[in-house]
Amino acid sequence: MQLKDISPPYHTSHLLPVPHGMFSNAGGVSNELFASLNLSYHVGDLPDLVQTNRNRALAALGLRHLVSVNQVHSDRILLVEEEHARVELKGYDALISTLPGTGLLIQQADCQAILLSAPQSGVVASIHCGWRGSVAGIIGKTIQCLQEKYAVPPDSLLAAISPSLGPCCAEFIHYRKELPAWMHAYQVRPHYFDFWAISRRQLLDAGVLPAHIDMAAICTCCHPQFFSYRRASKTSNGVTGRNGSIVGLPAASESAGHGMK
Repeated sequence: MQLKDISPPYHTSHLLPVPHGMFSNAGGVSNELFASLNLSYHVGDLPDLVQTNRNRALAALGLRHLVSVNQVHSDRILLVEEEHARVELKGYDALISTLPGTGLLIQQADCQAILLSAPQSGVVASIHCGWRGSVAGIIGKTIQCLQEKYAVPPDSLLAAISPSLGPCCAEFIHYRKELPAWMHAYQVRPHYFDFWAISRRQLLDAGVLPAHIDMAAICTCCHPQFFSYRRASKTSNGVTGRNGSIVGLPAASESAGHGMK
């Protein structure tokens, strides 16, 4: 992956041919525990500052509209329509869109964002995937939805896995109760798990080709340029901002007359 060292800075994947970015916590206007590019309304930050941060992220990617959801670690998938840019629905953790100029935001502070592009089909998707999402199989379910609803062949998909909690810090003391047996093989040392590799396996199992998967391999807990819930749990009782990862189709020209202006 490549770092776009602008303001706000973000990482991009060479695989994805559509506007996308995996943002750090820099380049925004929020203060203190949310400094500075907090993209979530649900962590205690001032809404006006969050909106300014979101506008900056959108502008950096050349997108016009943003769809986000109040994520709940479920396996529910939102098929994005124009009206979803006006309200943040609760109860979804993946989004699929064919709308030009509309970014799909995943809010994260250690969880993964999986960004998907189907260039031949004109479809993009974003997935919020923490360990509960991994257990629920949200990656495979989203790809199945793309196949069934949008006729996207899984082997045509391009995938990027964002900066997120790495195997160095993903400690699960109660993993025998929390994680299915097949995930135990991804324990890199006692109680520590490689969820990057787990997500890669789930993408492969869903039909994505190995060469079509890009991984940031950057641990958000280890690197202070990212918000991290695990790190904040030790320093600020878990209060922190949320990084954002966004993917969208390029904005249509004004002459195209698309409904969202």
